[in-house]
Amino acid sequence: MLAASARRVPRRPLSSSASLTRSTPPRSPAGASRSYALSVVPPKIPKGMILPRHFTGKKAFQYNWYMRILDSSTTSPLIFLYHNDFTSQKLIKLRRDISAASNRSKPSLSSASPAGIPAEPVPEPLLTVIRSGIFGAALRDFPAVENADVMQMTEGVKGALAVLSLPVLDPPQLKAILRTFDRNVPPRKPKTEEELKKALDEKNADPLNPGRRMKKLRQIVDPELKVLGALLDGQILLPERVRSVADMPSLQTLREQLVGLLSSPGTQLAMTLSEASGGRLARTLEGLKKGLEETAGDAPP
Repeated sequence: MLAASARRVPRRPLSSSASLTRSTPPRSPAGASRSYALSVVPPKIPKGMILPRHFTGKKAFQYNWYMRILDSSTTSPLIFLYHNDFTSQKLIKLRRDISAASNRSKPSLSSASPAGIPAEPVPEPLLTVIRSGIFGAALRDFPAVENADVMQMTEGVKGALAVLSLPVLDPPQLKAILRTFDRNVPPRKPKTEEELKKALDEKNADPLNPGRRMKKLRQIVDPELKVLGALLDGQILLPERVRSVADMPSLQTLREQLVGLLSSPGTQLAMTLSEASGGRLARTLEGLKKGLEETAGDAPP
């Protein structure tokens, strides 16, 4: 009976040449991901390729989509963002935070007119995670952008990128969005030498229980978000200039200041004429008369 059951149990071969030839290739380590750098330098042309290059399928759709985003920069700014270690839930929360910040500071162009007619609603900002390789090709073909400025903006940056499309250029709204970035995704603090040494020692240390499977620890994801620059009407703005633009007043405030500067000379003239009218004008003329009489009396005969 035992012999019959033993015959029914299939045996697994320990090693064979066939199993070695059909072995699967080694997988990449966990957490390793392919990184792209936004480059506008034309790649090397392979032999036999016909220029200009035309994308097909999904790449053609992405290329045309990115070109439409770049075309919209003539009227609305594009904010380039570098993001790292963002999960899908974190991206959803980031989009909600951007929408909430833009709603707290609506552009002045969206307010109702004096006649009581409501203006057209301004669309909300749109965050698009881009594919750097195809987006770089779209930037190369976009004539309004200087490649040297793009290279200066993305110098030393490798990883996932995103583009935030704003409906209009409204400095208070831009400032609210930048403040949201700093509050919800604060910049990472650089690690000290002690922290780096401790992490290296933990990595190279022997396991506590040799021969046993280590417990999987839940990795704490610390997302990172950084503003690389902006694109507005063919001009590349670096992060310092983007924040200086965000500190400017709104368009309506600038219009009111301009109207005040243009109307101030006329207002001052009207105030001077109003002050010189009536009794003040009579006193002014009386003083002028006495001054002329004193001048005539002091003159030699």
